[in-house]
Amino acid sequence: MRTYVFKLYQSKKHRRLHRTIDVAGCIWNHLIALHRRYYHRYQKSLNITRIQLHITKLKKTKRFAFWSTLGSQAIQDIAQRIDRAYRSFFRNLKHGLKTAPPNFRAVKKYRSFTLKQAGWKLLPKNRVVIMGKEYKYFKSREVAGKVKTVTVKRDSVGDLWLFFVVEEGEVPIEVRSGEIVGLDFGLKTFLTTSKGEYIQSHLFFKRNAKLLKDLSRKLSRKKPGSNNRSKARLALARAHRRTANQRRDFHFKTALALAREYVPVVVEDLNLKAMQRLWGRKISDLGHAAFLNILSWECFKNGSRLLKIDRFYPSSKTCSKCGYALAELPLSMRSWQCPICSAVHDRDINAAKNIQRVGASTLKREDVRPASAGCLCRS
Repeated sequence: MRTYVFKLYQSKKHRRLHRTIDVAGCIWNHLIALHRRYYHRYQKSLNITRIQLHITKLKKTKRFAFWSTLGSQAIQDIAQRIDRAYRSFFRNLKHGLKTAPPNFRAVKKYRSFTLKQAGWKLLPKNRVVIMGKEYKYFKSREVAGKVKTVTVKRDSVGDLWLFFVVEEGEVPIEVRSGEIVGLDFGLKTFLTTSKGEYIQSHLFFKRNAKLLKDLSRKLSRKKPGSNNRSKARLALARAHRRTANQRRDFHFKTALALAREYVPVVVEDLNLKAMQRLWGRKISDLGHAAFLNILSWECFKNGSRLLKIDRFYPSSKTCSKCGYALAELPLSMRSWQCPICSAVHDRDINAAKNIQRVGASTLKREDVRPASAGCLCRS
């Protein structure tokens, strides 16, 4: 499965799509209220089949007739998403995990609706029909494969985007052999490789902090409900979107370069939520979690492989020369000398070398893994 994203041309016809997304927000809030009322009364979750039958009856009434503008499959998708969210919430609750149930959303902040088999049609060139209206979009590439769903999404600026989820089938990918590399994530440097290279992050939020601060101050000074406040809100949203796009572009370029140069790539399985609680905005600005997702995709696409080692392995405290492990190593100590072999280590480079070594040993164990009992071998 692959997702293609295209931006719609600006047009007055977008008002209809915005109204349709608002209708989807109203349906979301109504279904959340139904689930909560049913649970408070009967102490059990509401069956999705009953929800869908109830929606069919509601659309026939005068009060909820406007729901029909969205389409039955889009409404079913909203009901299914809420059902999955509640199932996940109760499953986590059963296992002692603290998660929040699906909640009400402001209609103006509701983002999207999804169409499946009906309600859309791809036309030649850069045109698409959505719920009876024809729209143009910026077609940067061809959509290859069978389109399964089409999602119309609006961002915080108010621009509309098309998300085509495509089933491509079996995609032949040539697996390459190459040089293994270990990567150590850090706060001072974005990445340190086992080759001794440092990849610095530009810290895009910190770079744009002054502009964001000024735009936020201008927004707070505008009168609520005025046109000037709306303009100031859009200016702030555009600045935030530009910052996010800069970070995403840096992640993609870095991940592509690593995936093309090394096979495989070894990283630590970091506890990013705990790091977020400790260092907050710095971790969010670096975007380690988003980068790992992108790196995993780029490795798969380019015939490489992403390996993750145990997060509790003491990569920084272990000597990459002799294997001696220190009892303690404060975060402020950026270099240290091994008391056994007297080797002097840079903290990050040493960690990257240990990550590479553990990843290589993992690969060797996989290569010499014995065949299963049911396997027939030629004598």
